[in-house]
Amino acid sequence: MPLLITPHELVSELKAGRSVRLLDVRWRLNLPEGRPGYVSGHLPGAVYVDLEQELADPGHPEIGRYPLPRHADLQNSARRWGIRDGDLVVAYDDNDAVSAARAWWLLRHRGLDVRVLDGGIRAWVAAGLLVERGDVLPPRGDIDLPDLDPGVATIEDAARAPGTGYLVDVRSPEHYRGQSSRIDEAGHIPGAVNIPTVSHIAPDGTLRTAEQIRATVAAASIDPTAEITLYCGTGIASAHSALALARAGIDTRIYVGSWSQWTLSSDRPIAVGPTPSATLRGW
Repeated sequence: MPLLITPHELVSELKAGRSVRLLDVRWRLNLPEGRPGYVSGHLPGAVYVDLEQELADPGHPEIGRYPLPRHADLQNSARRWGIRDGDLVVAYDDNDAVSAARAWWLLRHRGLDVRVLDGGIRAWVAAGLLVERGDVLPPRGDIDLPDLDPGVATIEDAARAPGTGYLVDVRSPEHYRGQSSRIDEAGHIPGAVNIPTVSHIAPDGTLRTAEQIRATVAAASIDPTAEITLYCGTGIASAHSALALARAGIDTRIYVGSWSQWTLSSDRPIAVGPTPSATLRGW
């Protein structure tokens, strides 16, 4: 099933009469409330998706800053978004698909044709397509989402991953090396290899080609057929890397608790420096 859709492909689906549900998933770490941007201009018919309230289960920092929503809550949200059986679901944002990928990842194994708009709203506008203002409240959907694992790795899985396969840290090199930290303690999980999620993003904000992504993975000396576990700071950017690697035909799991959970566990070691082992702290 396709993972991405271009603006012109989306227009073709709409003109063909396909039932399409558009999800506007605007969110950034430094600007978590995306609704003002959504109201000021969004794809016609798109419904706003609150990442922190609908694509996460708030109030459980002990398991990470953005733990997964409970199945019943996700299904209720999907119905609020108006999703019905047979719909084409397209998620997009204004941040290179980093937040839209979270919606894709949560929904991809639940019987839906769900795709990410390649290039997001910026690509839509650049193609000369119109946007609309205001809020959209669609008729309530009736989708039944199966309660299936989207591909979750636990903290124990993450700790074992370097020995059983590969653990990939998708944060920036500065955060990985321990040279910078906004909120959590700096450093990385021992044994993790650093492949920043931004390395999969082309200059125009679209996802790089499958060949380019495979080359990036190979440059990190990772066997794409092995078990690969991804993590980031909060479990959001990891979904973008999961999308990128899926485009390249590479299966992954995500340690959703990510660094925000790891650093809360006082018995977990932390590595600093440019290599997987580097200098260990916490032993």
